[in-house]
Amino acid sequence: MQDLQTLIEKSVSQLGYELVDLEISNRGKLLRVFIDKQNPADSKDSVNIDDCVLVSNQLGNLLAVEHEIDYDRLEVSSPGMDRVLKKESDYLRFIGERVSIKLRVGIKDEGPNATETTLPRKTFLGLIKGLEDGHLMLDFEGITYKMALSNIDKARLNPVF
Repeated sequence: MQDLQTLIEKSVSQLGYELVDLEISNRGKLLRVFIDKQNPADSKDSVNIDDCVLVSNQLGNLLAVEHEIDYDRLEVSSPGMDRVLKKESDYLRFIGERVSIKLRVGIKDEGPNATETTLPRKTFLGLIKGLEDGHLMLDFEGITYKMALSNIDKARLNPVF
């Protein structure tokens, strides 16, 4: 899996895109590749259908040459408005944006309704304030929580419409 991700990431970046996520499902027969532009001109400069076709054709040719990779279907798309955040650079890029976070191990709830018996909190919906020494600074209900990036199980942007 790591070799496949490295191979795809290298190929995608040579075309000027960033590999946001890679999903393998249906017993490895379906590859889903989520891409974004490496250097978007502005917030409206997002991935379009032509970008997906270009990357899909490139990856199709690449994977045809790599005979040990067995798949039936390849899907290439944009990460969407509720994109996943995985890398440190993702969190830096979206400072000030609203994000939904699920932790592997809960942390102490410091909210106004928390008591000594309140269970550790694992889910948060707040604003990214920044990064500090491998920790995400998140404003949740007016309180800034510091959570280790290594403890984040899932993180997605949660845009307001």
